[in-house]
Amino acid sequence: MELMHPQCAGLDVHQHTVVACARVVAGSSVTHDVRSFGTTTQELLALSDWLTAHGCTHVAMESTGVYWKPVWHVLEGHVELVLANAMHIRNIPGRKSDVNDATWIADLLAHGLIRGSFVPPAPIQELRDLTRTRKQLVREITQHTLRIQKTLETANLKLTGVLTDILGVSGRAILQALVAGETNPERLAELARGRIKASRADLVAALHGASRPTTASCCSCISPRLTPWKGPRARWRRAWATPSPPFAPPSTD
Repeated sequence: MELMHPQCAGLDVHQHTVVACARVVAGSSVTHDVRSFGTTTQELLALSDWLTAHGCTHVAMESTGVYWKPVWHVLEGHVELVLANAMHIRNIPGRKSDVNDATWIADLLAHGLIRGSFVPPAPIQELRDLTRTRKQLVREITQHTLRIQKTLETANLKLTGVLTDILGVSGRAILQALVAGETNPERLAELARGRIKASRADLVAALHGASRPTTASCCSCISPRLTPWKGPRARWRRAWATPSPPFAPPSTD
């Protein structure tokens, strides 16, 4: 079989350890040097030095969860990296171990038998992290908002019909009063601030409900989950407003 990379390495990456196998071809002989490293930054830098000392030009690793990412970030720029799909490089069942896996990956890489997965450049990765974080944040806010709406509908409190946003200033004030035990529609309606889409009479009518003790309990459990998200959302907007250089707006100077 044709030899593609005479000096390469395979990494078996785990949460706390990285098992590295350096495969070096010298003439007709092949040597495998195996060593284990931790996953702290200092240990990964030691791994980089170890690979350099062996003259490794190419390094392959499995895409194991998110554990491969710190290893990739430390080694990137020092060697040619290949990220392999674990399903594509499965070893023969039987005597499986971390050492065998690292050796197997190194042997496959040496003969060019690993098809590398796409890993975007660092600026794209940063942009992807931001967008995925925002997506998850919005999803969680939506889930908690829907829970509050269902709780209010169960108590026949029709806030969603008279307020544009039940988590706005007026909505939060009314929810806090409900949690505190206030059930008088007139007093609840007085908590509305600014302009709302319904008249005061409609607001009072919407607050005539069949509130039960569980209504206040459910709202008290759900509402605090939404308040802490205001800070992260603001921080996310600031991060989005200062993109990486490739995506930053052109200078006006």
